[in-house]
Amino acid sequence: MSERLFLLGRDPSTRPRADGSGPDRAPSPLPDWAQANPVEIEEALARALAKPAGGWAVLDASRTIRRGPRKYVVAGRELAAWWCSKPGDEGPRVGPDYCPHMGAELSKGSVDREGRIVCPWHALAFSGTEAKGGYAPLRTYDDGVLTWARLPELASESDPLTDRPFLARRPARFLDAVIRMEARCEPRDVIANRLDPWHGAHFHPHSFARLRVVDRGPDHVTVRVVYRIAGRVGMEVDARFDCPDPRTIVMTIVAGEGVGSIVETHATPLADGRTAIIEATIATSERTEVISWLPSASALLRPMVEARARKLWVEDVDYCERTYALRKKGS
Repeated sequence: MSERLFLLGRDPSTRPRADGSGPDRAPSPLPDWAQANPVEIEEALARALAKPAGGWAVLDASRTIRRGPRKYVVAGRELAAWWCSKPGDEGPRVGPDYCPHMGAELSKGSVDREGRIVCPWHALAFSGTEAKGGYAPLRTYDDGVLTWARLPELASESDPLTDRPFLARRPARFLDAVIRMEARCEPRDVIANRLDPWHGAHFHPHSFARLRVVDRGPDHVTVRVVYRIAGRVGMEVDARFDCPDPRTIVMTIVAGEGVGSIVETHATPLADGRTAIIEATIATSERTEVISWLPSASALLRPMVEARARKLWVEDVDYCERTYALRKKGS
C-alpha cells in the first residue's frame, strides 16, 4: 500500500508531455530497478565526460574564501586561495601553496591591505595576478556563488583552456547555500550518482517520498519527485538533470513550485581516488512575495538548506565510494 501524502504548492502533473500530447500522469510499468539500466547510465555518463571543461574546476563557496587564506588540493597540486578586497580590484586569488623563497605554506600566512598574500615565514608578498620570483598564480573566476580556478593539467588537445568556465543558467534573484565534502572516488562516480535518479526515494526516504522519470533524452533526464517537508507533507516538482561540463551536473526545477531553482553538483579531482563534492543550491520562486523576503531570510534558511544537502551527500558519498571500489576491482 502506497503512503498517503499531503502535497503543497503547484501541481506539476499539468505539465505537458515532452511530445506536447498532454499532461504526463502515467507511471512507468517497470520497477525502478529495471529502469535504472546500468548500460544506459554508463552511456549517459560517457556523453557527459566527453564535454569540454576548459581546464576549470570549482574550489569552494566564494564566501568561504573571503574568510581568509585557505589551502586546497586540485589534481595533486597544493594551492592557496584568498580574497583581494582592495577597492576596484576585488576578487579571488589562487596560486601555489608554496613560497619560492624557502617553501613555506602561503595558506598559513595573511592578506595585506593591497590584497596580497604574505608568507608567514619572511613576509614575502604575492599579488595573485602577476608572476614573481618563480611564483605563478592561476586564473580564477567568481560566478557570484562559487570560486573556480583554471589548471593547465586539467586541459588537453581535445579540451583546451578557455577564458571562463561553462556555467549553468541561474535565476536573477535567489538564495544560495553551498556545501563541500570529500569522497574516496573519482569525479565520474559523482556524476554517475546523479545520472541515476531512481535510487532517490529508496536510498533517501527521509527526503523523497516518491520519484519517477517522466522524460528522458540523450543529454538529460527529468523526474517527478516529492520532496518531504515534514513527515507525509511534501512538495511535488519536475526536476531536469543535465551536464554543462564533464565534472558538473545541474538539477533544474522545470514545473511545480520554485521553477528556475537549480542545484549544481560539482566534482573536483583532488588526487588519485579522491574527489571534492561542491554543491550549490540556488533557490528562487515565481511568487513575488517569496522573492521579496529571500535576502532577509538567507541567514536563517541557508544553514537549514546546507544541513539537508549534507545529510543527502553523507549517503551518496557511500554510493560513490562503492561504485569506485567496484570499478577498481573490475566488477
